[in-house]
Amino acid sequence: MNKTFRQSIRLILIAIMLICIMLPQNASGQKKKKRKKDAVAAIVPPKPKTPKKKTISSLVKKSKKIEGLFTIYQDTITGSLQMVISEDQIGKEYIYFSQIADGVVDARANRGSYRGSKVFKIEKYFDKIEFVAQNTSFYFDSNNPISKSAEANMSQGNMASIKIEIHDKKKGLYLIKANDLFLRETFSQIKPSSRPGGSPFSFKLGILSKSKTKIREIKNYPKNTNIKVEYVYSKPSTLSRGSNAVADGRNVSIKVFHSLIEMPKNDYVPRYDDPRVGYFTTQVDDQTSTSTTPYRDLVHRWHLKKKNPEAQLSEPVEPIVWWMENSTPLEWRETIKEGVLQWNKAFEKAGFKNAIVVKQQPDDAEWDAGDIRYNVLRWTSSPNPPFGGYGPSFVNPRTGQILGADIMLEYVHFTNRVFYDKVYELAHLEAPFENGKNISHHGHEYCTFGEAMHQDIMFANAVASASGASDLEMERIKKESMLALIMHEVGHTLGLNHNMKASQLFSPEQLSDPEFIKGKCLTASVMDYATLNITKDRSKQGQYDDVAVGPYDVWAIQFGYTPFKTDTEKIELLNRSTEPELIFGNDADDMRSPGKAIDPRVNTNDQSNDAIQYAIDRIELSTNLMKTAKEKFLKEGQSYEELRRVYSVLSGQKAGAASIISRYIGGVYLDRAMVGQLGVTQPYTPVSIKDQKRAMKALKDYVFAPNAFNAPKDLYNYLAMQRRGFDFFKGPEDPKIHNQVLAYQKNVLSHLLHPNTLQRITDSELYGNEYKLSLFMTDLNAAIFNVDIYGNVNSFRQNLQIEYTSRLIQMLTGKQKDKFTSPSKSMALYNLKRIRTMAGNTGNITSRAHKQHLRMLIDNALKEIK
Repeated sequence: MNKTFRQSIRLILIAIMLICIMLPQNASGQKKKKRKKDAVAAIVPPKPKTPKKKTISSLVKKSKKIEGLFTIYQDTITGSLQMVISEDQIGKEYIYFSQIADGVVDARANRGSYRGSKVFKIEKYFDKIEFVAQNTSFYFDSNNPISKSAEANMSQGNMASIKIEIHDKKKGLYLIKANDLFLRETFSQIKPSSRPGGSPFSFKLGILSKSKTKIREIKNYPKNTNIKVEYVYSKPSTLSRGSNAVADGRNVSIKVFHSLIEMPKNDYVPRYDDPRVGYFTTQVDDQTSTSTTPYRDLVHRWHLKKKNPEAQLSEPVEPIVWWMENSTPLEWRETIKEGVLQWNKAFEKAGFKNAIVVKQQPDDAEWDAGDIRYNVLRWTSSPNPPFGGYGPSFVNPRTGQILGADIMLEYVHFTNRVFYDKVYELAHLEAPFENGKNISHHGHEYCTFGEAMHQDIMFANAVASASGASDLEMERIKKESMLALIMHEVGHTLGLNHNMKASQLFSPEQLSDPEFIKGKCLTASVMDYATLNITKDRSKQGQYDDVAVGPYDVWAIQFGYTPFKTDTEKIELLNRSTEPELIFGNDADDMRSPGKAIDPRVNTNDQSNDAIQYAIDRIELSTNLMKTAKEKFLKEGQSYEELRRVYSVLSGQKAGAASIISRYIGGVYLDRAMVGQLGVTQPYTPVSIKDQKRAMKALKDYVFAPNAFNAPKDLYNYLAMQRRGFDFFKGPEDPKIHNQVLAYQKNVLSHLLHPNTLQRITDSELYGNEYKLSLFMTDLNAAIFNVDIYGNVNSFRQNLQIEYTSRLIQMLTGKQKDKFTSPSKSMALYNLKRIRTMAGNTGNITSRAHKQHLRMLIDNALKEIK
């Protein structure tokens, strides 16, 4: 080992020794330094880190800003919403409105249906922003001290209370999370409530899905914020999967437009309702009035103001602009435009020229019909159309000013599609009523005029076709009915409700005079549900439907829109209500449902000032056409579906006419004119005994007689539906003729033996009714039994007699027996005993068996009564 190497080793060992000696000392020193540093830190704590200041900008940095009435921020990753509320919006009132963008009829939510409007106020409660619905049903005169108690025992509706995320004091802005405002049913109920006693097998929506419900569209403007939401209702299984319109009954989507609207600031002056003319209203009670009728009901109307207030006829500052949706069939655009503009003739009498304007939506328009800034004539071709046409509007609940409107039209209006459940069960004659209105589940009035007209169009087509009408004639039926439908629905959007008494204007002879009715409204108002004018004598066929607004329509528009200079002018106009052409009665008075209302002139699907005779003519026309139906409507190479449809339509026409006739029995004419008004009559005048007896005879001959619903026997063999897949799994396909006929007869009996009808017959004897209860019920008994009770009874009459007898028994022993008056029950007992006596052991085997059945029913009932 050389010397150099040894020296190197020695140096390395010395270095290692030095390190070992010094290391503890360095560690000890470091520990001392650390202890000293910790002691200093204990006396002087470290400077805290300054947190980043939370601002609106920091909370919305991942969001898209959408400015408008209420600035909205939508997260670009999650889609969640935040909303900005400014300090000057606190304490202010706004209007909320919603409509269905798309849905399914199964869920009672169809495209274009309006959900109403309400006033809400934005309030701040400590660290929360609240949206509170306001009660607009009451008025308090601020000059009356009682107004200081205006909020006593009244509830407002706190719809949402949302935590404030940040308050920008410098800018006066609050930021809140807005998902719960729109992704829940906060502003309005979307899912319909379950109907009491509803079948567990009926279609029902599931639970609102938080994960699937989403914002579809946001459109923001200076005066309104519009948000389209898709609500998805889910459930793991369902007993009813709904119609073919529902792809999956477990997951159903309903799309809704929500609109938050700035309260209008203008010089609009409310107009108050009068019972002699029919406008939609917002009902308001004056809590400071001592009047018997403390009403300040606000008429719904547009804000029309003359450009030249001094001119007798002036264009408005802002006309009512209608847009035809680009889905409108090309061949009908001119007809629809003509129907809308017909109303300008009425507005001219109110002092306005060109009050209504019609425009066409371009195919490349950037707006759609859901935009509340546009009033749109819209079209759909729904799988299960809820109506043929529907004309809703929405208003400012504080004033009654109409803010927007749409008209929904269904393509079914032009088709020959028959909805057999409605034809057979008379659903169109027994619409649901609630407090006198034809009601949807949201409490808004639905117009079923298009549906009723559709049945009439099919009847008119059948009659015209059977009589060899030209193609031009068939097109005329379509055009006139479309004009009438458009004018009717536009009337609704102008504020007018129905006038079901208007059909009383002309006589049957005048309606059968083509020259007399040419170019006219066939009734006093297009707001009626009058049946199409189809003459029994085909050589006298003139106009089928209304092609102009009626005299009542002109007068009603004058009341709603004339800028009266004095109250005297308005009163003078209203005092004309007793003129025959200004006759009025709306849904609250109409008698389409059994037992409802009292004036038979206020009805649907009737026509002329002699509705009994007109209905008889309709029955005879249908019966005559039935005789040749097989010959006229069977076509080589086609199925028998067309013949079945025609048979259903003709039978339905007879049933509808029978219903109209029945309302004259026990009827009382109404006059709503004011005391002392020129031409006024007493408010209640019973229908004359002559007309009531005439109605009873018509029912006896055309509804209850053994041959009332006769058809050629060989016709029944051909009433076959066209097979489609496995549709007949729903039930046997054979025509249920006896059930159909009995349904028509039951509809008449439901009215004649309704507790309201029987009570009214007895009560009205005190003020002029000469068709006494005893006489009426004796005549009814005779109409149903006298002709055949002593001999053979055919199958139709057997059904009728059992049904009638069972109803008499129910009057005495049924659950509803307490609703019937004592005189009614006495006559029911009297008639039962008469039937028991008449129903002897006579006739063929089936007749004897039937009479034995009657005796058994009556004997058991008499035992129960004892």
